[in-house]
Amino acid sequence: MVFIPFSNGKPNGQPTDVVTGFLDQEGQARGRPVGLAVDKGGALLIADDVGNTVWRVTAQ
Repeated sequence: MVFIPFSNGKPNGQPTDVVTGFLDQEGQARGRPVGLAVDKGGALLIADDVGNTVWRVTAQ
């Protein structure tokens, strides 16, 4: 998952990795993000259909 900054509705800057680790060292999928949502608290929810998991990501 990457963050891409926007300005005036257009990309403005380089992508930054935010959530990684879905591939192992051999490039095999350990997870596959297929859906995104934001909960009421502002956390990012990522549906992973390989791991059959919903990841909840919050800011540090």
